[in-house]
Amino acid sequence: MQLFYNPNINEATESFSFDKEESKHIIKVLRKKDTDILYVTNGLGNLFKTEITLASDNKCAVKILSVEKSKTPKSHLHLAVAPTKMNDRYEWFLEKATEIGIHEITPIICDRSERKVVNQERFEKILLTAMKQSNVLFLPKLNNAISFKEFIQNNNDDLLLIAHCEEDDKKSLKSILKSNTNTTILIGPEGDFSDKEITFALENNFIPVSIGATRLRTETAAIVACHSVVFINED
Repeated sequence: MQLFYNPNINEATESFSFDKEESKHIIKVLRKKDTDILYVTNGLGNLFKTEITLASDNKCAVKILSVEKSKTPKSHLHLAVAPTKMNDRYEWFLEKATEIGIHEITPIICDRSERKVVNQERFEKILLTAMKQSNVLFLPKLNNAISFKEFIQNNNDDLLLIAHCEEDDKKSLKSILKSNTNTTILIGPEGDFSDKEITFALENNFIPVSIGATRLRTETAAIVACHSVVFINED
């Protein structure tokens, strides 16, 4: 199934048109024509089966034939991950986390962060492309980059975890995860969280966890954490 995206449709929509760029892609590149079937999502769990009624590369119009609603996730996974020095590594994380089933992502700027500015628009495009390519019907929420301290002060999920590399008393991630539980996991930059940040997180009810026996890159740790939570919540 090839998946298309339109954020402005819902279960009451009867017909709509793609924008000029998407219309050109559908008609010129994919060579779709009148009466061809297209599958579309709004990124909110809906799958729309549509039929082309106007095959123009300036305005591809469709009518909705049917709609299916995915199950609402029983839990919410929020990863707060420090931007990596090499931007392509973070983009890889965004792509793979979307494929696995992440719900929300926040870039956090830490004491040891070497990258403090992110390209929000590019990141959103990567999430969208990954959603369509992997036939995921929920588009992850991407928040603006925020300081570590501000993020800590504004988070209240059921299970709050911080993965760091210090040789402290930490629980294994797999031993502490719970199914059907809203979970936030902090993943630090290449140089790890500072002692001050770890202390501040613990003072605000975050639990220190170990993701594995080896020292993982930021993006690898984030993917391992993402898959672990999704796996434990599978039906």
